[in-house]
Amino acid sequence: MKRTLLTISAVLALAACQREHATTPAATPGNATAARTGATLITNEWALPTPEGAAQPDLTSGPDGRLILSWVRPMGDRNALQYAAYMGDENWESAPKTIAVGRTLTANWANTPHIAMTEDGALWAHWLQTPADPASPHASDIMLTRSPDNGVHWSPPIAVNTDNTGTEHGFVALWPAAPGAVGIAWLDGRKTASAGQDHDHMEGADHASAKGGTAEHASTEHEHAGDMTLRAARFDGALARSEEAEIDASTCDCCGTDAALTNAGPVLVYRDRTADEIRDIVAVRRESKGWTTPAPVHADGWKMPACPLNGPAVAAMGANVVVAWYTAPDEKPVLRLARSTDGGRTFAAPTDIDQGSALQGRVDVAMDNSGTWLVWLREDAKGQSVQLERLPAKGGAPQRIELARVAGRGRATGFPQIAVRGGVAFVVWTDIVEGRPRLLGMKVSPAS
Repeated sequence: MKRTLLTISAVLALAACQREHATTPAATPGNATAARTGATLITNEWALPTPEGAAQPDLTSGPDGRLILSWVRPMGDRNALQYAAYMGDENWESAPKTIAVGRTLTANWANTPHIAMTEDGALWAHWLQTPADPASPHASDIMLTRSPDNGVHWSPPIAVNTDNTGTEHGFVALWPAAPGAVGIAWLDGRKTASAGQDHDHMEGADHASAKGGTAEHASTEHEHAGDMTLRAARFDGALARSEEAEIDASTCDCCGTDAALTNAGPVLVYRDRTADEIRDIVAVRRESKGWTTPAPVHADGWKMPACPLNGPAVAAMGANVVVAWYTAPDEKPVLRLARSTDGGRTFAAPTDIDQGSALQGRVDVAMDNSGTWLVWLREDAKGQSVQLERLPAKGGAPQRIELARVAGRGRATGFPQIAVRGGVAFVVWTDIVEGRPRLLGMKVSPAS
């Protein structure tokens, strides 16, 4: 039951204006120390069925090969979580479908909903909801729902966190845990309840300097009764909970988490927080006896007394795992990528992908048999840009392009998303068009 969103005339119009060209990557912009050049990449605009005002995208691939795109759309005094499935060849399975809508459904540029598909064909989605009696101005609860019939019906949502503390929960990672079950991990603020959380979201770059520095989207954390923790649980097709556990007793308060499936189970990455305010990226794995002890992906030694709102991204194929992240040791922003060939148990020394004061980070990463793909943001005096790099699996020079210059600045553009299907990378990002968010897409493939 495939239905295209475009009439024949619309398809012809789209084909007439479609942009297709081969782009040779230029030198790394900003303060990077070396040029990164490689073979050409081919880009094509990817027409999306998303309405005006859509933002906070999530992009994932299902076991049947479909790409599933979700977003949050404002509807008057309410927000709606919607999605659409892409079949390929410019064919969207149907018109956008609504998962949930409500006045308490939270729209947040960094703390976004996710969608996933399990092998039984069920769709799963989560979102944030403002609690009835919040103890903190940034309080949120995590809601989870499941559709067994391709989005026609959704189960009554359940709360993932059940502490009822009115504190902050979110920055979720969602992954298929079995043919009919999902795993979910989240940052949990229940131990901060008695003193509350005072998050001062400052204006200005994507990290906050301990000395004042240039800062945008950073969040200071103080007067905590306890630390933000990382928890995880498993939910089956009846939304029954099991295996709930606290994985880490002290994490960065508001940096995103991410998870990927290896041939030995899930690997989960997030930004840790030590007593000395070191904010490096760590990884844990789910084994038969439970979650492993958190281990650094790399010891950056970034000492940071505030939350950078800039979490890591992970992708996996078999035992091969890649993690990408933003860091700024010694006040020097850098985007890094580290590889593991043993399912995330150990990681090699990282490669520096990009660096310099214009680097925003907000990275996403994907893998296929031909290579590793990254997408991230930069912002300089001329505005923001969406950057993409492909690292061929068989070695050779990286391929780097600037996908787009965007009109949006700062936090308004959120986090770009990437997924790979059939050797083609699909990228979605948020721009601001005439003062309103709009999602834009691009397809990228190697020239050969």
